[in-house]
Amino acid sequence: MAEVSVRAESKSEGIVIHDDWPGYSLDLFSYPAHYYGDLDCVIIPHGVIMDRTERLARNIMDDLGDHDIVVLCVLKGGYQFCADLVDRIKALSCNSDHTIPMRVHFIRLKSYLNDQSTEDLHILGAEDLSFLSGKGIVGTGKTMKTLLKHVESFRPKMIKIAGLLVKRVQLSPTCVPDYVGFEIPNRFVVGYALDYNEYFRDLNHICVISESGKKKYKI
Repeated sequence: MAEVSVRAESKSEGIVIHDDWPGYSLDLFSYPAHYYGDLDCVIIPHGVIMDRTERLARNIMDDLGDHDIVVLCVLKGGYQFCADLVDRIKALSCNSDHTIPMRVHFIRLKSYLNDQSTEDLHILGAEDLSFLSGKGIVGTGKTMKTLLKHVESFRPKMIKIAGLLVKRVQLSPTCVPDYVGFEIPNRFVVGYALDYNEYFRDLNHICVISESGKKKYKI
């Protein structure tokens, strides 16, 4: 799962980025020139994302090794995290006593307009998930509550959620992923496949979008 919201008082097992963290200066990193002026800072560099993803893959291997699992990737924001996580699970499976027979299925959720999450949530590609019956599920994607309810109706053996980001907010369901990359402040972030109206998916680092960037790409 790319991004999840949790109550500010909830706890996750991810790396905590505190509210007063100013982020890294953009001058320290390479990023596409067409986004100059559209970002405030780098909040998580790409290399740190990769290292943390490998650790999550090891945790999943330790917990689910030898289980037959289906990785349910939620598009579009979760595709990069899912791809990198699956690659690292495959690599570990080839060099471990544990092995995970693994399939990957893709669905799409749409819930954001500009920088606001809406109540109008659409699930595409999840009409028939009957093949999940009796399987272990590792979900990676963006929005959990509605999706979990839908997936549970197909009676999988177990469901585990992997989230790259959990965002601290005051009013949010306390549904925390089983595997968390980073816990971040309630700021709108882009990059590493996370978008703002389909822009910024081509940005490797996770960055905070600037107010001018929001105005530039607002629809």
